[in-house]
Amino acid sequence: MEEFFGDQPSSYWHFVVSKEGVTGIIMVVLMAIAFTLATPWFRRNKLNLPTWLKKLTGFNAFWYSHHLFVIVYTLLVVHGYYLYLTHKWYKKTTWMYLAVPVVLYGSERLIRALRSSIKAVTIQKVAIYPGNVLALHMSKPQGFRYKSGQYMFVNCAAVSPFEWHPFSITSAPGDDYLSVHIRTLGDWTRQLRTVFSEACQPPPDGKSGLLRSDCFQGHSPNLPRVLIDGPYGAPAQDYKKYEVVLLVGLGIGATPMISILKDIVNNIRSMEEGENAVETGTDGIRHSPSDEQKRKENFKTRRAYFYWVTREQGSFDWFKGVMNEVAELDHNHVIELHNYCTSVYEEGDARSALIAMLQSINHAKNGVDIVSGTRVKSHFAKPNWRNVYKRTALNHPDSRVGKSTSPIP
Repeated sequence: MEEFFGDQPSSYWHFVVSKEGVTGIIMVVLMAIAFTLATPWFRRNKLNLPTWLKKLTGFNAFWYSHHLFVIVYTLLVVHGYYLYLTHKWYKKTTWMYLAVPVVLYGSERLIRALRSSIKAVTIQKVAIYPGNVLALHMSKPQGFRYKSGQYMFVNCAAVSPFEWHPFSITSAPGDDYLSVHIRTLGDWTRQLRTVFSEACQPPPDGKSGLLRSDCFQGHSPNLPRVLIDGPYGAPAQDYKKYEVVLLVGLGIGATPMISILKDIVNNIRSMEEGENAVETGTDGIRHSPSDEQKRKENFKTRRAYFYWVTREQGSFDWFKGVMNEVAELDHNHVIELHNYCTSVYEEGDARSALIAMLQSINHAKNGVDIVSGTRVKSHFAKPNWRNVYKRTALNHPDSRVGKSTSPIP
């Protein structure tokens, strides 16, 4: 074995302090750090640690620690170069296996940087709703085409110049703006909410206290700069292929469903008015009759059911305007809306009888639900999904039903 290993050392310490041993130990330590900070206890701040140790946990620590792979990959190339059994450089192939993924990753980061700088956006409106939900309305870049249900990545240098986070697009493709609704769940979203709250002025006297911050770019030039990258595809974007659509949103997970609802209303209204504005993703573009007929044929949705389940009553303020708009514009009752507040006992329970009675009286008299503050009447407890599916199947026996469900927030 001397031709491969040379003279045999007297102890194993020789191998530990060699280039192969040092690089291997450092790689194991760095990967152990990344693995530890990726566990739910550290990533979601579930451990009761001292204040000075809190900075070493959370999503930011998880995100940055995973970028230690740059050092690990570099050490892996060095580790592979000093192989015992191979001495010719062209047989030391570690770098070859790493070259392809590194090039792909670097290209993706470069493309994202270029696309985000070319498709610049400006903040038009900022709103903070109950439940710690931040709504951002941005200008729509020219040529930015997307479908309802898709998402995009958002970056705010005031929080972190390197982090990009995905959020569903809540505006419809026909809108002249882009909007996202972000709930404060982690350290990045918490800091994002803080920087926008500090840049915005509180609402004037007499305005609803539910809207704690509302400002426009023209009146607040100190708003943080936001970059976007996208759009990216999602399963819900193909809803137009189905005649009947069943949408289920859980909490803030209703964001892609809201975009779909707005898009359905816009498409149906355009078809009724005979305008050449069936979903194109852009405005002001005229199409030939054949193109318009093709788009109408692609839009097969004729009925939609939306079930929004949330624990907090204040959550209904997130999309209060959208819900009222859908209820007002849906003249043919194409969309059936159902709101469920799970923090209240189910209907028929004696403990919720009084609020159910007041709700029915107010809705019959004023047309407004006292729970959600919208035209959509709210239900209590969780939906009976067996009955929901059964009723949908019985109402549409010969139709294709597409179902889209949001992840649990």
